[in-house]
Amino acid sequence: MRTHSAKPSEVQKKWFLIDAEGIVLGRMAAIVAGLLRGKHKTMFTPHIDTGDHVIIINAEKVKLTGRKAEQRVFYWHSGYAGGLKEHTAKRTLTGKFPERVVERAIERMMPKDSPLARGQMKNLKVYAGAEHPHVAQTPAVLDLGARNRKNKP
Repeated sequence: MRTHSAKPSEVQKKWFLIDAEGIVLGRMAAIVAGLLRGKHKTMFTPHIDTGDHVIIINAEKVKLTGRKAEQRVFYWHSGYAGGLKEHTAKRTLTGKFPERVVERAIERMMPKDSPLARGQMKNLKVYAGAEHPHVAQTPAVLDLGARNRKNKP
């Protein structure tokens, strides 16, 4: 028996819609990272983009368990001397770009330093509110809250 290696022309991509309202961030990020990589498909090939497109709505209403909202701190540097900046997860979720918390959580569950992972992250669309412009793709709705009782706190 031989191992089948998928070719890019054989891959059929689907669109999934996930409502993040009340869903635990880490559990959702793990499931979405698997969908973006294509790990749920039988034709998964590590060096080919076999993943699907994922749309996440209501990113501002995602839940963080415990005291992670106050204790988790995101750092970045402006490039100038003394330019270390920081935000807590709570401040980011209530700020101008709440979808960045979800994007960063998913990005950190993807393979590191990989052009393939950067390309797969482009298949992720995150929106803070309930509206999205991808209605024409007719995405299939994934209800993560109904999959496992632990997905909702």
